[in-house]
Amino acid sequence: MNSPQIKSIVENCATSYLEENGLELVDVEYVKEGSNWFLRIYVDKEGGIDIDDCGRFSEFISVKLDELDPIEDAYFLEVSSPGAERPLRKTQDVAKAVGKHVFVTTYEKIDGAKEFEGRLEEFDGATLVVTVGRRKQAIPYDKVASARLAIVF
Repeated sequence: MNSPQIKSIVENCATSYLEENGLELVDVEYVKEGSNWFLRIYVDKEGGIDIDDCGRFSEFISVKLDELDPIEDAYFLEVSSPGAERPLRKTQDVAKAVGKHVFVTTYEKIDGAKEFEGRLEEFDGATLVVTVGRRKQAIPYDKVASARLAIVF
């Protein structure tokens, strides 16, 4: 089974639990590192998630995955917070990040650059406007390779 299929199964299994407990599924990764497979599930909630939330969700999803048994290989299950530099995977994530410091990479150069870090000023669903230094940079959303919150030091 491939990673997108596993992600879909996790999403389907987790939806009701997440809704009932005020949690949000941020991302699911199924990756091989060395000789080991890892199923990493990142969850969050308004105000931040704690270790108890992660533990309860881990127990729930572990039982569900054991019942379905969709993954043939042995794997390590990891449930955690997305961290301070949370990825912005969906348009809703980007919209919530307006006013925050972000790091954006693009598939192709825009005005000579592929990386932009600064304050996300606007997002209308089609274009991000990021203040980089003293100038505003418009970035078409369909050109975004990755986006995440960024910590300012």
